Amino acid sequence: MESKVYDKAYKFAIRIVKGYKYLCETKQEYVLSKQLLRSGTSIGANMPRLMELFLKLIFELKCQ
Repeated sequence: MESKVYDKAYKFAIRIVKGYKYLCETKQEYVLSKQLLRSGTSIGANMPRLMELFLKLIFELKCQ
C-alpha cells in the first residue's frame, strides 16, 4: 500500500510541475500558480510523516 501512495503522490507532483512550467512558458504565470507549485509538491514531502501517523493509529486501534 505504501508504494501506491508514494507513486500517486510522485505522479501528482510531476503533473503539478509540468502544469507550472506550461504556465511559465505561455506567459500566463499568476501568483496562484506559484502557490499551486508549492502546495502540490509539498504533498510528497509530507508523506513520511503521514505514513508514520497512519501506522501509529493502526497500531493503537489493534491494541484496543
